[in-house]
Amino acid sequence: MDDLRALTTRVPRRGRLEAIVLRPGRRMPAVRVSQATALAGAGLVGDRASAGRKSTAHPSRRQITLMQGEHLPVLAAFTGRAAVDPADLRRNLVVSGLNLLAARSPFADQTLRLHIGPEVVLDVTGPCAPCSRMEEVLGEGGYAAMRGHGGVTATVVVGGVLRVGDDVWLEP
Repeated sequence: MDDLRALTTRVPRRGRLEAIVLRPGRRMPAVRVSQATALAGAGLVGDRASAGRKSTAHPSRRQITLMQGEHLPVLAAFTGRAAVDPADLRRNLVVSGLNLLAARSPFADQTLRLHIGPEVVLDVTGPCAPCSRMEEVLGEGGYAAMRGHGGVTATVVVGGVLRVGDDVWLEP
């Protein structure tokens, strides 16, 4: 029988990058794009999280935000909407088919890496809690609806080009 460490490194299948969203500035409309460039230690080119950042000894743990695509219909149901646009939620990447929470090891001495497409490698750093702005975007109760469905934050370990449709997989 496999131990818990081994079980945390296995996922049933690869996922897919469904959407890429850039946030040019605070309170500026987010923009969906078909591809973007991830910079190691910084984030996505054109996104406010990476603006002016260079790789440093202490990079931000929130260079990229990722959201579970399967949670979008759940959020729509919770808020009484027909659909929820990922750009409204201001998360950079929407991934389906792979549990993003599984990309973060429960063991401090075990690193799991999230690969996106042929080049990009991310380390998931933690949960991405919703902000109070979700009340404006999703209406009354929007903040509560997002709790537990806000996705995860990550750092860029290896940069490169991301494209909608890229495979997403986990590697120990």
